[in-house]
Amino acid sequence: MPFPPIHRVVTGHNAQGRSIIASDGPLPTVVPITAIPGTVFHEVWSTLATPAPVDNGPDPTTGPLVLPPPAGGTRLRFVDIPPDTPEFLAHGAQRMHAAFSQTGDASVSTVRDDSPHPLMHRTESVDYGVVIEGEMTLVLDDVEVLLRPGSVVVQRGTNHAWANRSGALCRMLFVLIDGAYDASIAKAKDHA
Repeated sequence: MPFPPIHRVVTGHNAQGRSIIASDGPLPTVVPITAIPGTVFHEVWSTLATPAPVDNGPDPTTGPLVLPPPAGGTRLRFVDIPPDTPEFLAHGAQRMHAAFSQTGDASVSTVRDDSPHPLMHRTESVDYGVVIEGEMTLVLDDVEVLLRPGSVVVQRGTNHAWANRSGALCRMLFVLIDGAYDASIAKAKDHA
């Protein structure tokens, strides 16, 4: 059963500098990932720089879906993640190029024949992942952690996947912040 739609309120300023509601309603960009049925990206907001301009600019989410945050920026999204199925686990790696292409960056996929999960990927960012509803397993190269509502993951550019072994839909909230690998991590990553 799908989760309810996300309700977003965006504030701004009028010509006199007083606070206003710039928009109030559903998200304009909600993208089902066709290569992984049941996976849905709910794009909430994005910034293009740090510090972020505080202005009445246009909605930054009304463009193509892109997984990583913009260079120097941030990205806020909810993701609904369906349970892993035996069919997906057996053949998921073959569909990952299509799935990550639909999220705007196929190069983030790191899946190999010996990967612990077909959704293994890595972005050069610091990501905060919060389980809102359901259960999720964080899969790293050699370790896994079960997450429940209220669990928070601080993901620091590591190779990882999100495995839903619960049998029920999971909703997570992600804040992605553009980053740069430390030289020693970048060198080790290139040899992994």
